[in-house]
Amino acid sequence: MEHQLDKADYAALIEARVRAPDSLQSALKGRRRRELVGDDGNLLIVAVDHTARGMLAAGSDPLAVADRYTLLDRVMRALRVPGVDGVMASADILEELAWLGALDGVVAIGTMNRGGIIGARWELDDRLTAYDADHIEEFGLDGGKTLLRIEDTDAGVARTLEMVAALSTELADRKLLNMIEPLPYVIDDAGRARLDSSTERLIKVVAIASGLGSSSAYTWLKLPASPDMDQVAGATSMPIVMLGGDPGADAARTFAGWKAAMKEPNVRGLVAGRALVYPEDGDVEGAVTMAANIVHPNQGARA
Repeated sequence: MEHQLDKADYAALIEARVRAPDSLQSALKGRRRRELVGDDGNLLIVAVDHTARGMLAAGSDPLAVADRYTLLDRVMRALRVPGVDGVMASADILEELAWLGALDGVVAIGTMNRGGIIGARWELDDRLTAYDADHIEEFGLDGGKTLLRIEDTDAGVARTLEMVAALSTELADRKLLNMIEPLPYVIDDAGRARLDSSTERLIKVVAIASGLGSSSAYTWLKLPASPDMDQVAGATSMPIVMLGGDPGADAARTFAGWKAAMKEPNVRGLVAGRALVYPEDGDVEGAVTMAANIVHPNQGARA
């Protein structure tokens, strides 16, 4: 597939950062907005907040996501696929996409706590380093997303819990989407933080995340697709969107897990990044189309 991002437009974006930086903010504030969900109540969101946490690898390439032109081009291609509802990213990427005219009529969600840098000794210290609730509202975004990794031996997790609870209240007060990604973690023998994929612990963090903040009215949860999704989804009445991760060569299994999980009534779609934007075979449009058919099986175009 040919590039969606013209090299001249990318060069103009770089020049705008030097000569007209306010044009990036104006583009984001002035984008044409839409309703959060369409008729089927489902969402397919392209996740592009990895770089803000230093996560640049996809498949066997440790720097696959690092080149900004390639990243923007792939995201723009993904957003043009019928059935894609929007994008979730840090301010740099959302402003660039808006400046390039790619965010009109799509949902835009700002990522919030990106302080848990991948591989760092403090990786589980997921502090607020990107958007805050005030600026999500000011720049006309549709909501904010927080990461909540719970590891039972790290006392710093309590600080993250408190922060995510406060942000949940602030977003609900503004009637903005509050997307929480609660994940159970363990520290392995090498001292590294690892995802715990057990059903019991995933259910536990779902229960914890569901109770955060002074209102749950605007809370959605972002979760892994579990083989026991009936139990996981059954632990909350909140809408659930599934995360993607980096499936590598096992993409078929990832897509099958998504499709099976969508049978649960409160599982409402996907917020996936590298699985769609950096598929193993390089076919962005093909991967995104398959995801769109899972999320919007009876809908041939964006809501």
